[in-house]
Amino acid sequence: MTSGYDEAYTRASKDPEAFWGEAAEGVHWFKRFSKVLDDSNPPFYRWFAGGEVNTAYNALDRHVENGRAEQPALIYDSPVTDTIRTYTYRELRDEVARFAGVLSKHGIAKGDRVVIYMPMIPEAAIAMLGVARLGAIHSVVFGGFAASELAVRIDDAKPKLIISASCGIETGRVVEYKPLLDGAIEMARHKPEHCIIYQRDMTNAALTPGRDLDWDEAMAAAAPHDCVPVAATDPLYILYTSGTTGEPKGVVRDNGGHLVALNWSMKNIYGVDPGEAWWSASDVGWVVGHSYIVYAPLIHGNTSILFEGKPVGTPDAGVFWRVIAQHKVAAMFTAPTAFRAIKREDPEGKLIGKHDLSAFRTLFLAGERSDPATLEWAEHHLKVPVIDHWWQTETGWAICANYAGLGFLPVKHGSPTKPAPGWDVRVLGEDQKPVGPGDIGALVCKLPLPPGSLPTLWNADERYKASYLTDYPGYYQTGDAGYIDEDGYVYVMTRTDDVINVAGHRLSTGAMEEVLAELSDVAECAVIGVADDLKGQVPLGFLVLNAGVSRDHADIVREAVSLVREKIGPVAAFKTATVIERLPKTRSGKILRGTMNKIADGLDYKAPATIDDPEILTEIEAALKEIGYPRD
Repeated sequence: MTSGYDEAYTRASKDPEAFWGEAAEGVHWFKRFSKVLDDSNPPFYRWFAGGEVNTAYNALDRHVENGRAEQPALIYDSPVTDTIRTYTYRELRDEVARFAGVLSKHGIAKGDRVVIYMPMIPEAAIAMLGVARLGAIHSVVFGGFAASELAVRIDDAKPKLIISASCGIETGRVVEYKPLLDGAIEMARHKPEHCIIYQRDMTNAALTPGRDLDWDEAMAAAAPHDCVPVAATDPLYILYTSGTTGEPKGVVRDNGGHLVALNWSMKNIYGVDPGEAWWSASDVGWVVGHSYIVYAPLIHGNTSILFEGKPVGTPDAGVFWRVIAQHKVAAMFTAPTAFRAIKREDPEGKLIGKHDLSAFRTLFLAGERSDPATLEWAEHHLKVPVIDHWWQTETGWAICANYAGLGFLPVKHGSPTKPAPGWDVRVLGEDQKPVGPGDIGALVCKLPLPPGSLPTLWNADERYKASYLTDYPGYYQTGDAGYIDEDGYVYVMTRTDDVINVAGHRLSTGAMEEVLAELSDVAECAVIGVADDLKGQVPLGFLVLNAGVSRDHADIVREAVSLVREKIGPVAAFKTATVIERLPKTRSGKILRGTMNKIADGLDYKAPATIDDPEILTEIEAALKEIGYPRD
């Protein structure tokens, strides 16, 4: 008997218009679409052409009107400020409507752009939904991003207005946002007409007369504004992702396809019902925060947790379990790096037993490759399914997953399981031809992409084609490398440029990382390819140890080299590794392997704008110098 997944995948493949047309019945339309898929102008495919919707209406008003007015919609849980605040659907709708009134009073209308530069506070979600309520387009920039990076995004999006706060809070320190915002506006060629600043208790920002407005004062004087219908194909938001040229790419998300796909995903992928509590431990500055803190859970009628804190240090490695228990979270989504941090601080999982997790059913991991060792640790200690899934800023929701709502498929550690309905994933070689089962190649998705994925880049159709559609005609190029096994399971091993060539053998650094993660002393690790005169490239490993490990580092490195040789073979030429205190990462938890590569090869590099702590690169330089890198 076929599973629910098999039936759904087959239907979406054979008749995508019928499949997604049926899914579209789950959201509210002011005007019904005339065509499910408009394929008249490839590669610019558009979903639900002719339809009119409003995303904020779907996320809030319809639930208030249909019996969920008093249900908690958003729970703000901030261990860094010792605050918990709950908004019902009615309360959140009213706040958003009033803030939309503020925006309208200051000239924001359908199609205008608004940049949002906020910490993890409810006002960030209110700002996003307020912009959406007017049919305007928001572009959220991660709070605390450098002024120069914010300026680039201001010049590309050309916002009429910017929304910010006086500060954000990192572990143990306050980050003042207003000086960064002022610096960015000074650098930018485009100047916004107004800024709205939310003043937090920790810092009171100086406002620029004539330009800046105080959030509380503006809200006190505002009248609520109704939802403005927009075309399903109109943009909801722009979210910038790193570009290979150094210039960020503005990923566009439309209204209609986004609504349908995200609503469908909450039940079918994540297995949660309306009314249940859901937690995505991410940030609204990233795509996960857009999709699964603000939009999908509210569109679906869930209670969404908005968490301002860290997996460790706020106050300890048990904070995740406290949040899950206190708010009766049914399912959670976070990055593997968060669990590696928890595992490093509490390798025996002792803090888990202090909390009642009886309401918790499923843990989902994404944002980077989930190593089997971390998955197994979470499975062992949490006693619930731990699901790796794979997606990107560009796709907006999962390309591959396991399906809590359709019936779980057997888990294979190291694989995000099988493509979601609507996604046709292939593995192609450098000759653009399919490779065999188990062979590594470029992971690509056949066009047209399903609803919810990017239709283009902001004001950059040609760059959209050049970035994603040119190397493999007829396919979206994910930039990831991997393979598909004989059972159809997808394995995402590494970014395409992290496949290294060792004496003519194409090897995945991700596969080596999986082996290193099996070592009991290792909390997390990274492998990069460094230049070698003889072999072209050779792998170099970085090991971060669990808290409390006192063994000689040389012994641990010897074990690491031996295990890679045993599991992958001498062909890997893995002979060198070093123990370090921490890995350089972006604020969203991605390891900066490219930057580490440049340091090891003695190339010029610049600390990426997304780096969590630039000082760590000095530590990497010192560690590499000790083992003879860069080579003379």
